[in-house]
Amino acid sequence: MPRKRVYELARELGMSTRDLILSLEKLGMPGMSAFHMVSEEEAEVIRGLLGERTEGQGEAGAPAAVAEKAPPAPPKGQPRPPVVAILGHIDHGKTTLLDRIRRTRVAAEEPGGITQSIGAYQAQVDGKLITFIDTPGHRAFTAMRARGAKVTDIAVLVVAADDGVMAQTLEALDHIKAAGVPMIVAINKIDKPEAKPEVVKRQLAELGYVPEDWGGNTIMVPISALTGQGVDELLEMILLLAELEGISGDPGGELEAIIIESHLDPAKGPVATAIVKNGTLRERDVVVAGTAWGRIRALLDHQGKRIQAAGPGTPVQILGLSEVPPAGERLERVQSPKEAEELVEKRREEEREKRLSRARPSLEELLSAAQTKKLALVIKAQTMGALEAVKLELSAIQAEGVELEVLHAGVGQITESDVLLAAAETQGQPLILGFGVKVDPKAQRLAEQKGIPIRTYEIIYDLTLDVERALRRLLGPEVREVKVGEAEVLKVFNIAGVGKVAGCAVRVGRVVRGGKARVLRRGQEVFVGEISSLKRFAEDVKEVREGYECGLRIRDFDDVREGDVIEVYILEEVPL
Repeated sequence: MPRKRVYELARELGMSTRDLILSLEKLGMPGMSAFHMVSEEEAEVIRGLLGERTEGQGEAGAPAAVAEKAPPAPPKGQPRPPVVAILGHIDHGKTTLLDRIRRTRVAAEEPGGITQSIGAYQAQVDGKLITFIDTPGHRAFTAMRARGAKVTDIAVLVVAADDGVMAQTLEALDHIKAAGVPMIVAINKIDKPEAKPEVVKRQLAELGYVPEDWGGNTIMVPISALTGQGVDELLEMILLLAELEGISGDPGGELEAIIIESHLDPAKGPVATAIVKNGTLRERDVVVAGTAWGRIRALLDHQGKRIQAAGPGTPVQILGLSEVPPAGERLERVQSPKEAEELVEKRREEEREKRLSRARPSLEELLSAAQTKKLALVIKAQTMGALEAVKLELSAIQAEGVELEVLHAGVGQITESDVLLAAAETQGQPLILGFGVKVDPKAQRLAEQKGIPIRTYEIIYDLTLDVERALRRLLGPEVREVKVGEAEVLKVFNIAGVGKVAGCAVRVGRVVRGGKARVLRRGQEVFVGEISSLKRFAEDVKEVREGYECGLRIRDFDDVREGDVIEVYILEEVPL
C-alpha cells in the first residue's frame, strides 16, 4: 500500500503542514512531524476526521476536545521569504548550486540574464520567494552574526557525495550550531559514479545529525548542482522548513534591516546591500548604519531594477549613504538628517573613547569580568590525533557551577574565522586555544580588536591547567579563613554615642582592624562580624599584638560580655 509523508498529505488537503500537525495533535495524534510516514489507510482516517471537524465547527454537537482548545496564535505579521545561506567545504559545490538556482529560478525570466550581483537574490518556487545570500562560506555568515545581526533564517550545508564530511564541513556545522538556525543538508554530486550518499548520511548521523528518512530530524536532500537533479526538491524543503519555523514579517512594523555587503563605486559612491527582515524600507527614508547615514537616493532590487520600497525578506541595494558601512551593521530609520548626524557623532565619540581606553586585557581580567558561567572554547591543533588528545583531556575537567562548551575544534593554524566564531558567542566567555599551532597575524589583530583571548601551547598539561584555572575564575575567587589571633574580653565599656567597647587582652597572635571577628561564649559561637575600630589606650591603631591590651568594637554587635573570646581571622584568596 502506498505511503506518503505528512507534508505531502497537507498539500493534498490544501492546508499548511504546520496547521495539519496542530490539527492532528488536537485530534489525539501527537508527535507527528512533517516527514512522518502515513499509510493510505491512515490518510483516509485523517481526511475523515478533518472533514468531520470542518463540518462540525461552530455547531452545538462539536466534539468537546476540539471546542475547548483555542486555535493557535498566528505568527506575527505574515509569511515572508526565508533568508538562506549556503555553507560547506571548499569544492563541494556551493557556488555551483547558487549558480544553478540563479539560472533556473531567476535569470530565465529576464532577457539576457542578470547583469550585476548585489550580494543576494530571490528565487521563485511555486509562486513563493526564497532569498539567497550570494556569499558562500561560513566566514561571512559568522562575521555578520559577530556584530549581533542574525541575518540568516535557514542554512544549507553542502556536502559532496564523493568526498563526504571534511574539515571545513565540520567547521561549517559548528558555525551553524552556534548561530542556532535550522539546517538542511544538500548531498551534492550524486551524478558522479563514485558518489556514496548513504556514507555521507552515516557520517552526519555519527555527529548527531540523523536524516529524517532514518527517523531523525535533519532534512537531507540528494542533489546534483551540475545537472539540476534534486535541486527543485531542495527548494521545496527550504519552503517547507520556513513554513514549519513560522518565518514571518510585518510590512507595517518597525524597520529591521541588516547590511550584508558594501563597497565604494566610482560612479555611484558608497553602495550597500541590505536585507529587510521586518517593516518596509522606502526611497527618501533617512537611515543610519553604524557611522554611515544618508537619505536614500535610490533602491535597486536583485536584478538591478529601481524600486520604491522593499518589504520583509527582500534584498535591496541602497544608494545615498555618506560612507561604506561594514557588513552586519543594522540599518535604522530616523526622522531627520539632523537626528542622523547627532546619532553618528555620538557613535564616533564612543568609538574614539573605546580606542583610547582599549588595552589588551589579561586572560584573568577577561574571565573575572564575565557575567555568565560558561567558558566557550575554539580549539585548533596541529593534527587530528593531537586534537582528539586535547578534547579527551578537557572532557575530564569538571567544575561544579560552570559549563565548558567547545564551539569548534579543528586542525590548522588559528584564523580570522576562528576569531569571528568566538566573537559571536553571546552566552559565555570565549577563549581560543591553540595546541602546537601558530596564529595567523590577521587573526591576532582581529582578536585584539575584539578583546578575544588567544592562548597557544606546546605542552598539553599547560593547556588543561589554564582551562581549569579559567573555569575556577569564572566562579569567582575561592577564599579561605586564616586565623590571625585570639583575644579575651576583660571588661565592657558602655560609651555614649558609640555603644559597647570591649576591653581585651590579646592572648594569641594579633588583632587587626577590619579583620573578621567570631565571638565565642562558653565555647559557642554567638556572632560573626567585623572589627570596626581598634584602639591602644586612646590612639587608633591598625593592629595589637599578643601580650598587649586593646579596646575594640565589633560592627553591629552590642551584646559583648566579659569572658567572651574573640577569634580574629582574615579571608585570603586561594591562589590558582
